[in-house]
Amino acid sequence: MTTAFWLAGVTELLVCGLLLVRVGAGPAVCDRIVALNMMSTQLSLAVFAFAVVSGRAIYTDTALWLCSFSYLGALVWARYLERGLL
Repeated sequence: MTTAFWLAGVTELLVCGLLLVRVGAGPAVCDRIVALNMMSTQLSLAVFAFAVVSGRAIYTDTALWLCSFSYLGALVWARYLERGLL
């Protein structure tokens, strides 16, 4: 069972690497924001998998914190771009 979670965590980190390329090559700011939000989601899933493998529930707090602030950051950027300040 832990092998599946290790594999899931490593896969999430590989997806983050691909998203990092998207952040660098994104043609628009909106594409980069979406890629950063997806990276944060993938990293939080990797932290959740690590919490299961290590057997420590404290890491779930970190993953939830990361998801929450990523979501709020995306909303702030969307509001900022909506006003046309960029």
